[in-house]
Amino acid sequence: MRSIHGGSPVQTHSTVPHTGRVRSKQILNTGVAKMAIKFCCFAKEPVEDVTVWSESIEKLLESPAGLHAFTEFLRSEYSEENIMFWQACEEYKKITCRTEMTCEANRIYSEFVQTEAPRQINIDCKTRATISKNIAEPDMATFETAQALIYRLMTRDSYPRFLKSDIYQGLLQK
Repeated sequence: MRSIHGGSPVQTHSTVPHTGRVRSKQILNTGVAKMAIKFCCFAKEPVEDVTVWSESIEKLLESPAGLHAFTEFLRSEYSEENIMFWQACEEYKKITCRTEMTCEANRIYSEFVQTEAPRQINIDCKTRATISKNIAEPDMATFETAQALIYRLMTRDSYPRFLKSDIYQGLLQK
């Protein structure tokens, strides 16, 4: 396999270990493999960085390509709202203008937190109620508890599955 700087997008001849059958067409036809093809062309992402992603979720999220690959993986599992919420919270923490903070807090609340939100995150009732109560006068800590819950969920659940996924394994072989 060649690097993610160019070269072959997916391995063309892979064998199933226990049977020895060639399954290249099967690999190419999976949605996951098609997503992995997207990642083969990160011109600025050195191969070494892909291996670093397995050290910690922090390392994964620090890498623009890692964040993109993880987002695509979560999209494939219908849980991309988690990373989108986490990212929105990270950006929210950088806001210094009170008016902008209020606007962004309301956007995050309506998109991710409120009941029946289009991208509703999976948080406990108490956390949701606390945010709902405090959204009228948001501060830097408005989403802190919810963000920590989602981060923990991604760390314990999604991240280990990502490391075992065809997307990540395919990138390691580039």
